[in-house]
Amino acid sequence: MSPARQPPLVTGISPKEGAAWTKVTIRGENLGTGPADLIGLLICGHNCLLTAEWMSASKIVCRVGPAKDDKGEIIVTTKSGGLGTSTVSFKLLRPERISILDQSAVWVDEMNYYDMRTDRNKGISPLSLRPSNPLGIDIDKGKISQSDMEQTFPGMSGDFTSENFSATWYLIENHSSSSFEQLKFAASNLKKQATKKNEGSLAYVKGGLSTFFEAQDALAAIHQKLESDGTERVEGSMTQRLENILNRASDTADTLFQEVLGRKDKADSTRNALNVLQRFKFLFNLPLNIERNIQKGDYDVVINDYEKAKSLFGSTEVPVFKKVYAEVETRIGALRSLLLEKLLQTPSTLHDQKRYIRYLSDLHASGDPAWLCIYAQHKWILQLMQNCRDEFVSGQRVGVGALDLEGDTRPLALGRLGHTASLKRGGSLRTPRPSTWRFETPQQVQFVEKLSDVVIGQLPNFWKLWISYVNGSLFSETGEKSGQVEKSKKNARQRQNDFKKMIEELTNQLVKLIRGAVLPATLPQGELNLYGGWENKTELTGAWLTQIIHTVRGCHEALSAMEIPNDLLQVIQDLLLELRVHCLMVTLLYTTEDVKRLAEKEDWVVDNEGITSLPSQFEQCIVQMLQSLKEPLEIKAGEINVLQLDQVQDQAAELSVSIMKVFINCLEQLSTKTDDTDKSHIAVDLSSLDRFTSAQEGLSPTSEQRLLIILSNCQYLERCTFLNLADHFEKHGFTGTEKITRVSVDTVRELDKKLFEAYIEKRADPIAGSLEPGIYAGYFDWRDCQTPTGVRNYLKEALVSIITVHAEVFTVSKDLVVRVLSKIVEIVADEMCRLMQCVSSFNRNGALQARLELCALRDAICTHLNSESNTSFKLALEALPQLHSGADKKLLEELLNKFKSSMQLQLACFQPSSIRPVKR
Repeated sequence: MSPARQPPLVTGISPKEGAAWTKVTIRGENLGTGPADLIGLLICGHNCLLTAEWMSASKIVCRVGPAKDDKGEIIVTTKSGGLGTSTVSFKLLRPERISILDQSAVWVDEMNYYDMRTDRNKGISPLSLRPSNPLGIDIDKGKISQSDMEQTFPGMSGDFTSENFSATWYLIENHSSSSFEQLKFAASNLKKQATKKNEGSLAYVKGGLSTFFEAQDALAAIHQKLESDGTERVEGSMTQRLENILNRASDTADTLFQEVLGRKDKADSTRNALNVLQRFKFLFNLPLNIERNIQKGDYDVVINDYEKAKSLFGSTEVPVFKKVYAEVETRIGALRSLLLEKLLQTPSTLHDQKRYIRYLSDLHASGDPAWLCIYAQHKWILQLMQNCRDEFVSGQRVGVGALDLEGDTRPLALGRLGHTASLKRGGSLRTPRPSTWRFETPQQVQFVEKLSDVVIGQLPNFWKLWISYVNGSLFSETGEKSGQVEKSKKNARQRQNDFKKMIEELTNQLVKLIRGAVLPATLPQGELNLYGGWENKTELTGAWLTQIIHTVRGCHEALSAMEIPNDLLQVIQDLLLELRVHCLMVTLLYTTEDVKRLAEKEDWVVDNEGITSLPSQFEQCIVQMLQSLKEPLEIKAGEINVLQLDQVQDQAAELSVSIMKVFINCLEQLSTKTDDTDKSHIAVDLSSLDRFTSAQEGLSPTSEQRLLIILSNCQYLERCTFLNLADHFEKHGFTGTEKITRVSVDTVRELDKKLFEAYIEKRADPIAGSLEPGIYAGYFDWRDCQTPTGVRNYLKEALVSIITVHAEVFTVSKDLVVRVLSKIVEIVADEMCRLMQCVSSFNRNGALQARLELCALRDAICTHLNSESNTSFKLALEALPQLHSGADKKLLEELLNKFKSSMQLQLACFQPSSIRPVKR
């Protein structure tokens, strides 16, 4: 914003005094930046703005109006500087009564005009020559009303020419504040005037005394002659002859001077006509001046001239003036029609609308131009919104006029919300986009943004026009009260409900158009034809719905900033609520599809903990989903938390559980996947000394390895991922996270149990199945057994198989080693117990051999024994005959030591030093 200017200061005026309508030049400082900046000009308390002509910031020319005060300051008011001050003053001269011989710049009623030549026999009335101030002192009109004076002095008058003149009335009315000394001075003036009048008459008589004597002598001689001749009218008498002589003299005079007097009369008539034309050239030139000023667009000048002509000639009875004034009225009527047409044209700026309304008001146009303009703007905005929808539905992407998104060089309406609002939202409403943005963004998103531009670009001016109409500033920028202002306020009060319906219609239209593009299912069937038609357009994802929510919120914020009542904007709040819920559900559904595709990204590369990247990708996917929902779930002013709605809570929780189940189902599918073309392999961390390093590179994971990897991922999900996701859900305001976590953990445990049993079945069954054939290989018989020499090979092969499983599990995850081997050992121990219990009898060496093998197996895998395994070994040993001979016990101990020594390297993998307990 530009810095505030200094208030206007008037330092000079030329001339410094004059009568009403005197043209003056005002000089000073900061008198405005232009004609539009000048909003007030008072001289002696009279508003002279209509006649003001702004020349520069230091000069204004205007005409002084008929002010009440005889002397006062010159006050200039501007938009930029406000109310000004003055160091000089102007004196308004009161014009004296204009007599028939005085020149005048204005029209004077000629009812008492006398032609001194043609009416030379008629005397001039003394009333026309009476002095305007007979006392000769300043007149000070009192504030006593005429009715009070008439009641005080019944039947009297304050007019000194009246027969019922009352001097007291005259003094109270004209000299109520005069001092006694002034009244004494006035009395002396009256005496002087009377003396001067008497002396003048006497001097006139004295100066023509000789003439009077001569006339007296002539009249006496004539009288004597007439008496001698008699008084009868006789032919040939002196009287008759005198009459004839006088008649001839008159005829001769008329003959001599008839032509001269005729020319003089014609010259006088022509002169009088020219004087009238010159005196009243303003009126005669007014029709042509009006036409020229209309063509130039100087409507202010036309209105000023019309007001002046109306005040001077509006009630004239002179035929020629009436004819010219009628032509002026015709031109003004055409101007009213032109201004009304311009007012109702669209598009137009708020400044032009106010200007045309003020012009029509000054011209006293019929009807209510301001309301007509408001109604026209309302219909135009509705049409713009509908046209916007029709263009996008029909496939046309070009905007209308100044609203074109591509060709409009003005800043977008949403971008005018300001930097503060942008920072609060975390960025500007419109971010820079690549040149291909229009072809990548769905049509619905483009439509909502353009529709918001239409509303935000037009509705503020529409609202401001109504506010100006309500407070009367359409007709008075300076806040002066007038009949027109009061009439405007009265009309606005009567039409408040009508305007409220207009705003409701605009907001409902906006909401229905957006619903038709984004939420067509929420519209009644009958409105789909008018607002729908988007069936063939791209289906919107959560990200695009978030962009739409962002746009609608910006639109709502812009309208709220205009102080439009909240009840008129409630429909937009309701739309925002449904959009936020819809965005939440769509995002969850699309996330479900994204999670389904995660199985395709499994590369079977495990880290040091035996985890692939799949759980991390799943967690990342959920976190990104929650991040994308941050703005839709954000609670702005006047909005409610959508996650507090019971129905939304249930749906969101169900979809969240569905996402978890879909991912677990992906893991199950991966565990049974057999893809020979898969070139991935188990990557081994060579930097880890604890890692089994004999994995073969370049091979696809076997089905058993897949089971182990998925088992490891399942344990990681239960141990870390689901807990992390629960924290993320709670952080973003989701409710029911306990249910989501509980169901997810139960489901993954079911899968874990299923996969674990499948792996154990694949690995333990062959080992347990090989025991019985190995024991009885070569027709071995417990009753016919030779002296034991060591542990037989079948047991060593079983241990090597267990070691192989250990290596396989250890390669994937150390956390699974104890769990897997404990189960396999349990199965092996159970099988050995069964086999021992099935033997009917042992000889001495057979019992020793059986005990040796059971003890060797038990000691070799002692670190992975559980209660079931110990019970099985105990039952197996109890099924054997007891060793009573010390030699047998010694032999058993020697053979066990020999076995442990020979199998020391193989049995080292069963040592517990690098094994961690399973975290369950």
